[in-house]
Amino acid sequence: QVQLVESGGGLVQPGGSLRLSCAASGIIFSSSYMDWYRQAPGKQREQVAGITKGGITNYLDSVKGRFTISRDNTKNAVYLQMNSLKPEDTAVYYCHAVTPRHYWGQGTQVTVSS
Repeated sequence: QVQLVESGGGLVQPGGSLRLSCAASGIIFSSSYMDWYRQAPGKQREQVAGITKGGITNYLDSVKGRFTISRDNTKNAVYLQMNSLKPEDTAVYYCHAVTPRHYWGQGTQVTVSS
């Protein structure tokens, strides 16, 4: 049974930081492409950042320089460090794995507000 379990979301003031974590089980994590998506109310789900099994990363333009994706293959985990958060970063953030089958986590809410 595949499980992707996100944690680390919450309420933060503009300019603050959060670190999201995703713990994976039931997949061959080291060979999986991992990424983070987000979905704000009334908007389409969008890819925020991705990381290949070899550690090559890609980012949504609006988060470049603020967000960093990383992975730890020894812990079957992927992380999203989010700095300089803005109100427009408010969304539900989802962990996603491509094995090449697609799997999703349940999502974690990130709210950026003063």
